[in-house]
Amino acid sequence: MNYRKLGKTNFNISEISLGTWQVGGKWGSGFDDKTADELLNTAIDNGVNFIDTADVYENGLSETAVGRLVRSRSERIVVATKCGRQINPHVNEGYTPKVLQKFVEDSLKRTGLETLDLIQLHCPPTEVYYRPEIFELFDRLKEQGKILNLGVSVEKVEEALKAIEYDNVTTVQIIFNLFRQRPSELFFSEAKRKDIGIIARVPLASGLLTGKFDSNTSFDSQDHRNFNRNGEAFDKGETFSGIDYELGLKAVEALKALFPENQNLAPIALQWILSFNEISCIIPGASKVDHVLSNLSVYDTPKLTAEQISAMNKVYNDFIKPAVHQLW
Repeated sequence: MNYRKLGKTNFNISEISLGTWQVGGKWGSGFDDKTADELLNTAIDNGVNFIDTADVYENGLSETAVGRLVRSRSERIVVATKCGRQINPHVNEGYTPKVLQKFVEDSLKRTGLETLDLIQLHCPPTEVYYRPEIFELFDRLKEQGKILNLGVSVEKVEEALKAIEYDNVTTVQIIFNLFRQRPSELFFSEAKRKDIGIIARVPLASGLLTGKFDSNTSFDSQDHRNFNRNGEAFDKGETFSGIDYELGLKAVEALKALFPENQNLAPIALQWILSFNEISCIIPGASKVDHVLSNLSVYDTPKLTAEQISAMNKVYNDFIKPAVHQLW
């Protein structure tokens, strides 16, 4: 495992970390504590020291499992969670300091931790980024010892750029992968200038970039890859990075032609992200131990050459860029 600095938090964290949206099992299967514990411990056993969760993941069960893990291990594990998506309807007016403080306190209770290493606003409506009183709340929570750092998880580059205008924002979690490249333009350079940690989420484009899906692949009715392809439940960009599924499959076939000897494209897709020094860590999800080990197999894969990276970027430019580049 290699480690990188998480911006001005000064945490040294595993560059391949873990997202826990589905840590208790695959979509629609319900939450299984045994699966979660096995998966989380496998990650830590292999050098992962940064876990990303959220209060809404499996109605708090993910946070509970992460807290149970941290309390059972001797290693220093950095815990990042998120708040805000419990607000229903999820609109700007629902965001108040009082509501958000209650969310933070509830997360502390669920995890059993005294302090949250990193609390992130969870993809709030764009208007929230223009409300200083929301960001000021987290200074008070830090003074109270409830949090150490504030970050944001965003949908759009423009939201990320606005968020880092606030001095107390230390990290930005943003969708970034071979099929979502716009953040590497202006945002990466601004984040580097301000020492902002960048957490790459949806790194495999909801599994598309593993190369294991085809037009016959079916997804459970409770799986967002079934019900959110056009943004029916939340931002379309969260599902397959906002790419039309069939178009994505064509792009993946072009990638497979570049790496005919690789049955699993995941480590190659993750290596592509790690080629950007601005990235602090990647948080691929996992619903079983094999997924964790697949993500970590990036270290067993030969390092990408400049020619290979260029060829991968050409796939993006030819298939993906015209359809989605300007949207997020």
